[in-house]
Amino acid sequence: MPPAETILEPWNNFFILVGTGSATLAGLVFVALTINLRGVARGATHRYRAINMLTGFACIFIVSAFALMGHQPLVALAIEWLVVSALGTVINSTGFIQAFRLHSSLYALGVVRIVGGSLCYFGLIVGSTMVLVGDEVGINVLAIALIATFVYLISGSWLLILGTIHTTEGDDGASLTP
Repeated sequence: MPPAETILEPWNNFFILVGTGSATLAGLVFVALTINLRGVARGATHRYRAINMLTGFACIFIVSAFALMGHQPLVALAIEWLVVSALGTVINSTGFIQAFRLHSSLYALGVVRIVGGSLCYFGLIVGSTMVLVGDEVGINVLAIALIATFVYLISGSWLLILGTIHTTEGDDGASLTP
């Protein structure tokens, strides 16, 4: 099997773009959450969604960073991707479970969001596993899953920001916070 650098060379710009975009959006989400910290802290759904969004962007960044690291075997890279994807899956699933358990802002926990997020992480795990067993098509699967996860996280971040605004406003739109 050729070294990882040879196989991933055509993917360098992709991983640079996705990794940079994820790091940038993680920073923007962090700032938005900090500005509206009371709204995030009020509901378990918002707290866990915030954790999920930041973790998801971090996972995409780390997967991209590992892809750009040189001089490592493809098997090592696949294991790194698999570990990061599995951790992201666990954190994402735990967040949804905790939000349901605490019955907070359940309107924001739609089945489509839960299934969609889970499928994104599942795609990352499948792609990583394919690369691990020597199937280079796994890189394509991983790349598609990264893009889908990225889109999912952008929309989830927007829903988080809207949800925290909804939480801090009364029925008449007047702010409940001083």
